Amino acid sequence: MTQEEPVRLREGEPWSDWPLAPEQVAELDRSELVDIRATGRPGVYRLRARDMVGAVRLGRGPGRVRLSIGPKIPVDRLMYLLGYAPDRLRWRGRNIEAAARDDLLPAVAHAFNRAAWRALRPGPLSGYRETDDTLPVLRGRLRASDQLSRRPGLPVPLEVTYDEHTVDIPENRLLLGAIRKLLRVPGLEPRLRAELQGFTAQLDGVRPTVPGAPAPVWQPSRLNQRYQPVLALAALILDGASYEFEDGRTVVVDGLVFRMWQVYEDFLGRALGEALVKAVGGRAEPADRNHYLAAGRRHVLKPDLVHYLPGGSGVSGPAIVVDAKYKGGFRREDLYQMLAYCVRLGLDDGHLVYAGGRPSVVRVPLPGKEIRLHRHVLDLSLGHAELRRRVDELAQTLARSLP
Repeated sequence: MTQEEPVRLREGEPWSDWPLAPEQVAELDRSELVDIRATGRPGVYRLRARDMVGAVRLGRGPGRVRLSIGPKIPVDRLMYLLGYAPDRLRWRGRNIEAAARDDLLPAVAHAFNRAAWRALRPGPLSGYRETDDTLPVLRGRLRASDQLSRRPGLPVPLEVTYDEHTVDIPENRLLLGAIRKLLRVPGLEPRLRAELQGFTAQLDGVRPTVPGAPAPVWQPSRLNQRYQPVLALAALILDGASYEFEDGRTVVVDGLVFRMWQVYEDFLGRALGEALVKAVGGRAEPADRNHYLAAGRRHVLKPDLVHYLPGGSGVSGPAIVVDAKYKGGFRREDLYQMLAYCVRLGLDDGHLVYAGGRPSVVRVPLPGKEIRLHRHVLDLSLGHAELRRRVDELAQTLARSLP
């Protein structure tokens, strides 16, 4: 196939045949984004998506290949789930509505463009940045130690620190980094690309972020309130520009990819945790990593949500444990994992929440007690309001299992 024709796959769909050059096969295999099989026909290979969705460009020269993997759930549902990713602000319906499209990349780009237009319509945000400089006159405050060490006995120039009013602030750097990343993503519509170029002109004077480096840190405030929706999307875009292999290697890609089981875990831990707080009070801890299977803090447990409630002494302890499973079929190892959580946390009920299948309860007899392993199902194809209602219903179900 030519380098301009994308390989289009869909999450969860069976194998499909694609004409590929040997160099393209090598790049796809190296990326670990797809499974590859030979067909026995020269230049034709069988491909199947793994656990990621998105759009990327891989390789160079004859190995260059564009890959698009669509999610099995509607794109606007995926955008809703992504809004619950850790350490990001939520974005609301007005941005999600822009994402109701068939392809993930246009969905993200359209949502970002709308949010960026709202944020930049009054002009770029500006603020003060602390700057060290060497000047012939005093500005701000003198750095006395630097002055004495660098120019002992000389009255000028002066080593000073002052606050400079500038557009080169973390919020604008994060915004510009996301714009530049989207401009490098393959298959972007010409109109969207032109709009993004216009935003870069508005952000003249802002230093671009370094690919692969940590994103600029900013704090929500009254002053940057109009920026907050687009900054949430900017963080999403920059996070989607890389992924990790199982051995810990991080790969920076020319595109946008998301690992679906991580998206589901993030969503369920945050959304269900919020619903449990409303239903029973207490404290929700998504991705709790404070418990261990063995003594000496060995073999960390990794439940997707632990909910804490005050005990008889008033001290909070684990009351509900939840693990998200982005799959339709149940596996025995899931039960073993949840049983370990319940035994270690001292709970009689554990909750597995699947993205498909049928609910059930597995009863495990132990000396003097019984542990119940509940298998719940959450349909991710539901609309946003209905999905939110189902999460609230699930929280009520879990609350009823409390002693």
